[in-house]
Amino acid sequence: MTVTEYISSAPAERQAILTTLHEAILANDPTVVPVIKPMMGKEMILYEERSYMKYGLASTKNHMSLHCLPIYMNPSLHAKYAALLPAAKLQKGCINFTGEEALPPKILTALIADCSVISIATMLENRKKK
Repeated sequence: MTVTEYISSAPAERQAILTTLHEAILANDPTVVPVIKPMMGKEMILYEERSYMKYGLASTKNHMSLHCLPIYMNPSLHAKYAALLPAAKLQKGCINFTGEEALPPKILTALIADCSVISIATMLENRKKK
């Protein structure tokens, strides 16, 4: 399955926001490559940095999710975006949302720009060396 097919298979009312978010991730983090892979028992768009998942974008039954490893590993970044996204449900490294009002593209763009300077691949590779 391609990214376009994945987005096209989502409910019609979600396709525009998924496309906007996908394009914002690619435009603001040149370190990642999108692939469709299973995660947590469901296929989703994974954005990989040197074969390591950095972000994941999913459309589930009740909501959409942006999995974001940089906020999982950076409490101050997590706190910043928790304050900016009061209509979304933030978990440790996941932002659950139902529409653009909960995860506005402008804030997502800023989030991805902040996260783009964090190398998940380097962090994980350095962890393996210890």
